[in-house]
Amino acid sequence: MKANKSPELKALEEAVDLVGGQSELARRVAKLSGNRKIKQAHVWKWLNKSKKTPPDYVLHVESATELRISRHKLAPKLYPIESAA
Repeated sequence: MKANKSPELKALEEAVDLVGGQSELARRVAKLSGNRKIKQAHVWKWLNKSKKTPPDYVLHVESATELRISRHKLAPKLYPIESAA
């Protein structure tokens, strides 16, 4: 039986769908991060191997989706939502 997907993986999958695919997300992240070496294969690895967005790219993925997929969804342990005081 396959385990349920983590919220982080679901958020990354949403980001891929929102921008139009793995290649497009890779292009946007490469441009935003200044790392021209980011390719579709990296995004595939994030989805299928690490099953999350690498910490160095969370903010770039958030920006690539025009803030529609938040850093809080992509990496809740790194960017927790602070409760109102």
